[in-house]
Amino acid sequence: MRPIHAVVFLFCVVTAMGCGAHRMSGNTRTKPVTSLDAATFELTETTTDTTYGFDRKNPVSVGNTGGGPANERRYLNALLGPHGEPVSYIREGSCCAFKTPNGLFDNTGMLDRYKVTWAGAADTVVLYINMYDRGDLKIPVGFTARQRP
Repeated sequence: MRPIHAVVFLFCVVTAMGCGAHRMSGNTRTKPVTSLDAATFELTETTTDTTYGFDRKNPVSVGNTGGGPANERRYLNALLGPHGEPVSYIREGSCCAFKTPNGLFDNTGMLDRYKVTWAGAADTVVLYINMYDRGDLKIPVGFTARQRP
């Protein structure tokens, strides 16, 4: 094993122990994903699950088709605040190793944590996004989404 691979592997193992690895996910998408434009997914369904996106054990699974990090941004660009306010977001980094058949190394993926806020918000919220697996994309509780003109 090359030294850089050993470091990445060790990082994944330590992170998995620190954040708590969750079950192997894979691809569970049942509905096609459409886009409003090249930088924005179209989100039409709001979830009632208060853990969706907010809990590392129930991340938003944007998939890696077309580029995982770009899909994360396409998802976040679709979100609006509770009254249609534009949101801003910043990637805090990766965390929370988990098993997935789509992982790049030893069937392991890492979630990305994003801080999200909007004008008038009392505080920022953290959303967890999985760029390895594809799941149905929904609007998290407390958010709305951009609509077609």
